[in-house]
Amino acid sequence: MDSQPDSGGTVTAPDGSGRQVKVITADDVVAYLKAHPTFFEGHPELVETMSMVPRVQGPGVIDMQQVILKRLRGEIDRLKNERTEIIANSQQNQIVQSRIQAAVISIIQATTFEKMIHVVTHELPELLDVDFITLAIEANADAPKRVPVRGVYVLAPGAIDAAIGPDKQARLRSEIVGEEAFFGDVSRFVKSDVLMRLRVSSGSPDGVMCFGARDPMAFGPEQATELLFFLAKVLENTIRAWLDLPE
Repeated sequence: MDSQPDSGGTVTAPDGSGRQVKVITADDVVAYLKAHPTFFEGHPELVETMSMVPRVQGPGVIDMQQVILKRLRGEIDRLKNERTEIIANSQQNQIVQSRIQAAVISIIQATTFEKMIHVVTHELPELLDVDFITLAIEANADAPKRVPVRGVYVLAPGAIDAAIGPDKQARLRSEIVGEEAFFGDVSRFVKSDVLMRLRVSSGSPDGVMCFGARDPMAFGPEQATELLFFLAKVLENTIRAWLDLPE
């Protein structure tokens, strides 16, 4: 049986329970919106479902109702796009954090110093989804250009300051040609890179952890470096412990 209107603005519920349900009228809606003028700010998605009847205006008169509605719908689209971007960035950050955590565990679990170097230069590229990772350390002018370990290079004194800057901890570049001093034979494949300064000990020369990518836009100056700094600090402390060096 259909619900029947009752006096006093109520109807009988259609479920057979005999309950009296208040009918919400247009006046009720108007009164509620007047009492809650910011309602649509908290529920902007409702604007999309509203049907506005264009007002008849005289020549040269702007229908502000349509202007406001168009602006609100534009704001809704913008908020939706921002939300989508935030979610995507959050998911990407979570992936990067998981990779850095795995890299840290691999470094500290190495059973020898040589194994740790191998982990950094051979295993971390896959863990971090980077094409190349190398290590380099400054030495005396007459030192050999390369130590007998693949992925580890010896730099001339001052090379790191010249590349990064005397007071800087990192350099990030896109669309570049890789430098042989930092990447050796694979430098011709490096199209973007990151150099992270390693200050292992006050009594030893600086080193650098180098990340190289074939993608020209994989790295760039605007990229966040907090997680890479964290990884570099872990590597600094681990090397210091293995070599029993002072801070």
